[in-house]
Amino acid sequence: MIDETREGKLTDEKVTITLPGTVEKIIPPLVPNEPEKAQIAVHGAEELYREIRVENTLQDADGKPVSLKKGAEVEVTIAAEPKDVEKIKASK
Repeated sequence: MIDETREGKLTDEKVTITLPGTVEKIIPPLVPNEPEKAQIAVHGAEELYREIRVENTLQDADGKPVSLKKGAEVEVTIAAEPKDVEKIKASK
């Protein structure tokens, strides 16, 4: 997977963009059986759309369950298949 550039690249592999983010808060589950959520502020996103909430359940390199801490610096990657993107037309 390519994640080396903010602009993304068009290749045979997935096209990606990676943005920095910060875990703003940890949200406890409303129902005991559900996982807690991590609210992440995505730097570079529009003000009204910069926060996302995801399950706060990850795995470390050994496959053991871990969770993010408030204030953690993270990366948010968006990936798409080459067939699902188009080249940007040059502006005049």
